[in-house]
Amino acid sequence: EFPWPKSQRWGVTRFRWVRPLHRVNVMFGGQPLSGDLDLGGASLPFTATSRGHYFEHAGDIDLTGVASAADYVARLRAGHVMIDRAERRGAVIDGATRLASEAGSTLRMNEGLIDEVCGLVEWPALLFGSIEARFMALPDEVLEASIRAHQKYLVTEDAAGALQPGFIIVGNRLADAERDAVILAGNQRVLRARLADAEFFWTEDRKASLEQMLPRLADITFYEGLGSVHDKAMRMEKLAEAIAPHLTGCDAAAAMRAARLAKADLVSGMVGEFPELQGIMGGHYIRASEPVIADAIAAHYRPQGPADSLPDRSEGCVVSLADKIDSLVGFFGAGAKPTGSKDPFALRRAALAVIRIILEARIRMPLSGLLTMAAKLHGFDAVDADLMPFIRERLRVSLRDAGIAHDVVAAALGDDAAAGSDDILALADRAAALSEFLSGDAGAGLLAGWRRAASILNAEESKTKQAFSPETDPRLFSEDAETRLHGAITALPDPGEAAQDRDGLLAIMQSLGGLRDPIDGFFEHVVVNDDDMAVRQNRLGLLAMVRHAMQRVADFSRLEG
Repeated sequence: EFPWPKSQRWGVTRFRWVRPLHRVNVMFGGQPLSGDLDLGGASLPFTATSRGHYFEHAGDIDLTGVASAADYVARLRAGHVMIDRAERRGAVIDGATRLASEAGSTLRMNEGLIDEVCGLVEWPALLFGSIEARFMALPDEVLEASIRAHQKYLVTEDAAGALQPGFIIVGNRLADAERDAVILAGNQRVLRARLADAEFFWTEDRKASLEQMLPRLADITFYEGLGSVHDKAMRMEKLAEAIAPHLTGCDAAAAMRAARLAKADLVSGMVGEFPELQGIMGGHYIRASEPVIADAIAAHYRPQGPADSLPDRSEGCVVSLADKIDSLVGFFGAGAKPTGSKDPFALRRAALAVIRIILEARIRMPLSGLLTMAAKLHGFDAVDADLMPFIRERLRVSLRDAGIAHDVVAAALGDDAAAGSDDILALADRAAALSEFLSGDAGAGLLAGWRRAASILNAEESKTKQAFSPETDPRLFSEDAETRLHGAITALPDPGEAAQDRDGLLAIMQSLGGLRDPIDGFFEHVVVNDDDMAVRQNRLGLLAMVRHAMQRVADFSRLEG
């Protein structure tokens, strides 16, 4: 079975395929094998004939005696079918690039659209058309959406990335000057009508401000139990007020206003026609009077995936965070959580976007308080218990994807309930610093000493059924190695706030590296299990101090190897 995104069945048959099947070629040694494909209610016999281009090759193509895959490709090519998708794709890109260059512009690459048209043609034939000058006053995004969504044309741009008045049709016929002129004229006529519709929406939408559009959001349900989109906008405004102080240089008032108006364009005619332009159109509608607000509104859906960039301005980051945090808290609270591979509201993507913004914009912002605030704005008694672990799991995946070992990530993140477990930036910095520290000799040596100390403590605590407190009495020391280790521990700086950024964390870890020699000396010269119970307890307390000092920085017990 093939995992087609969409499939169909036809007639009385039950067999599903991406398109209706007409022939099945199963060849061996140049001859068709006997048999058939069960369609569930009918069958399709294996055959040695294929079909060429529907318009350009009238008859069947005989595959009898086909000697190789290359021979098969050549026979189909003779029937004007490029069977190799990579070849068709190359033909589209090369032809479009050439036509754009001849017009003094360059092809604007749209990988998704190119992939789509490659699946629609068997023999790519490209034609170059022009956009009427009056329509070039429309925003680039509107032009491209109209051309791409309805007509599946490729567009061109200048060296600065501005859309140019030229488009490229990917046809499916052999070149014929007279016929091509008719095809081009017909396509330009259809495009003119599409762009006239977009021009109408653009003109009509600008007759009302975003503030005037805002109340109409009350007629749009966000999700059952989560109110209207207008309710969401009001929640976003309040969340933006709480988030803005955490971003350096952010204009809190601008962020709040952008959050309030971010969804207003959902009631515009343009977004009704082109939903993919939501946010973008809101930015255009307010740009002339409030450019900072416009930038924040236009970018507030970003990042929409790993290849997408963050909003350029801090106000945009605030609105994006407010939007995504509101959705995460709301959908989890309403019981619409991701399950298995199903995530209809893209909550995994939303969580990853929150993490990316926090990490790349270097935002020191514990999440628990914001999540609690969002829950209250929704009218929930509390944040769903699964949400913070869900976000931390996305962080775990993100850090592992960045090349940090899984056990190092586990040591840095610690327990879900640990202090600071909601500070995404601190957790990521700790993981990066720990990975760097352990890659050096000091880190590797200290880890060996940690394991020996932890092993002794675990064994003794298992026997006595009690945990040893990290305290000791220097008056009971009888060996210089005890005094030296105790002095090294007490000289360690307090992690405190210094351990909140990567450089500070690395400095703390490097100071821990100074314990390596004292720990080695302790195990070389000191017998922990002394006959004197008081001395023995004192030495175990000293090892507990080692454990405590290291566990304050990261959970070393989770490290493997």
